[in-house]
Amino acid sequence: MSSTLITNIGQLVTHDPELGILHDAALVYEDEKICWVGAKSTAPQADSRIDAEGGSVIPGFVDSHTHAIFAGDRLNDFLARMNGTRYASGGISTTVEATRNASEDELRSHLQNIISEFTGHGITTFEVKSGYGLDVETESRLLRIAREFTNETTFLGAHVVPSEFKEDRRAYIDLVKGEMLEAVAPYSKWIDVFCDNGAFSVEEAREIILAGQSKGLLGRLHGNQLGDTGGIELAVELGLASVDHCTFTTDHQLDLLSASSTVATLLPGAEFSTRSPFPDARRFYDHGVRVALATDCNPGSSFITSMPFVIALAVRDMFFTPEQALVAATKGGADALRRTDIGHLGIGARADIIILNTPSFEYIAYKPGSNLISRVIY
Repeated sequence: MSSTLITNIGQLVTHDPELGILHDAALVYEDEKICWVGAKSTAPQADSRIDAEGGSVIPGFVDSHTHAIFAGDRLNDFLARMNGTRYASGGISTTVEATRNASEDELRSHLQNIISEFTGHGITTFEVKSGYGLDVETESRLLRIAREFTNETTFLGAHVVPSEFKEDRRAYIDLVKGEMLEAVAPYSKWIDVFCDNGAFSVEEAREIILAGQSKGLLGRLHGNQLGDTGGIELAVELGLASVDHCTFTTDHQLDLLSASSTVATLLPGAEFSTRSPFPDARRFYDHGVRVALATDCNPGSSFITSMPFVIALAVRDMFFTPEQALVAATKGGADALRRTDIGHLGIGARADIIILNTPSFEYIAYKPGSNLISRVIY
């Protein structure tokens, strides 16, 4: 085992407790875990040393919602939206066709490229969903490849009903719950359903989530992106780890979330890329809801790999404070994955660390689009 000292930290954000800000600080990690945090003047010796040069040090970002494994793109969809076409779920079929036709090497290489972008932007933990195969063979292939890069893999066979089943919706739901679930379970930690207009109803989503839970998968849910369609109530009812999007919410739904263990994951990249209304984060915090931020990286509605950009959007357009946005993009993401070893820099945490070339973390929102990361350790 070897130890590493990061010293000359102008501002250290530990999230232990709350923001846990220290100035003129240092930390030591050993065997990939944080083992000491404190003033740089009292820092212990270590086998190696990194000089933060007065910059800010924060936890690595935790991206709890991505659709990062797919083939092709949907540039034409984006251009149509920029010319006034309203966003709907139907464009997913374009990506399904490209993904089914892609080779394993093509899918793996494309995912590797996206992960490289994630890492360059400070994302040190990421979830990856399937959902662009929508048949047994392709869904299984997507999750098997994704598992090579992360343990946070999610089966999203219930993304939309594919075109070949449009006349027999029931048969597709039975396939997702049966043969498809059996095939993907060895490669999946989570099960998810797109519970919204044009996708799956609350009753269908409940049925599919319960089938996944019976196989040992943990549940999460897309909900309330395109309307007030009952996804939030279902997520709370089933005790799911997170309900994601939450663009349309009532005060009653926020109270339900506040009284539950379910995290509300907000995805400002989707609103940005579809010219949809942004939810107001102040309402979530006023009701005491636990909140995460994620990229929603996908080819159709949020082709974004930068968590700093997501933070800037959250502050500018969702009325997060910079502090709330940073916590939501780190500890909030960890909560949405039900992880306690990431998203903070307390003693025993995994040594996933971002060194910024700025004196404080607020510059992430203040200078959107700038390269503020000098080093990522993970």
